[in-house]
Amino acid sequence: MLITWSFGPVGARAAMPALLSGGGALDAAVDAATAIEADPEIDSVGLGGLPDAEGQVSLDACVMTDPDRCGAVMFLRDFAEPTRLARAVMEETIHVTLAGAGAEAFAESRGFRRTNLLTDHARSVWERWLGDPRAIDRDKYRGWLPPINVEELRGIETGTRLRTGEPPHDTVSILAQDASGALAGACSTSGMAFKVPGRVGDSPIVGQGLYVDQEAGAAAATGTGEIISGVCGSFLIVELMRRGEAPIDAVAEALDRIRRRFRLLPDHQVAFIAMNPAGQWASGALRPGFRHTIADEAGTRVEAPTLVLLDE
Repeated sequence: MLITWSFGPVGARAAMPALLSGGGALDAAVDAATAIEADPEIDSVGLGGLPDAEGQVSLDACVMTDPDRCGAVMFLRDFAEPTRLARAVMEETIHVTLAGAGAEAFAESRGFRRTNLLTDHARSVWERWLGDPRAIDRDKYRGWLPPINVEELRGIETGTRLRTGEPPHDTVSILAQDASGALAGACSTSGMAFKVPGRVGDSPIVGQGLYVDQEAGAAAATGTGEIISGVCGSFLIVELMRRGEAPIDAVAEALDRIRRRFRLLPDHQVAFIAMNPAGQWASGALRPGFRHTIADEAGTRVEAPTLVLLDE
């Protein structure tokens, strides 16, 4: 199991015992994502996620095992298990994606429980952002919210921007392979902090935040969603692996595509994880700060990525 960010052990603890005992890759990916969504200390995913500019938390998620087996929900409010709901969309409807009020009605019809997603901590950060002009560089971003990660937002609370120490956290993406060799993936997020209400990034969109094809491999993303969307990052990596590239080379090419095709701002960050059907895997980031979690028979480790493209 390969998970984005240093909070990955939260998911690995919930999912790895069953996976190592012969459980399925999809169950493992969903169980890992759900455990992370339920942890209020992780404020970029699920319960406790930082809200939009109006102070409301909205969640996005998707799951996938093959081009004909995927499901997603987006702009989901008041329900704390978007990944399980995305799986229900995949398994219980003829659709791929449900959004907003329709996704919420579907959740109620399937017995999901309504939950207040805005924790006291997330509310306090939002209220401080509302009254603190340092939280946004209006000259540089011309009124748009800066694409900064939530660990950096914590730095804003004390008047500093975090650049070292604990790496920034963002979308959780999970890739798993079971004993039969089957691959599965999940991707879950509360989206960019203080986003324009209604904004949806790459995370719940098949081919952008996540793509899985049993014949070619699996890839998933985290970071600035607008950039990942622009290159269909996860799909691009899987297609490169389909053509014979190793996971690390496919990740490197996708990151280099981003470097060449975007005007990158200092706060832009993108990272990918990838795995092929042979079980080879890699992770890579545009800039320093990203860490992945790898879990297997040898245990669970938090590590630096295989590749950092712009080693600033």
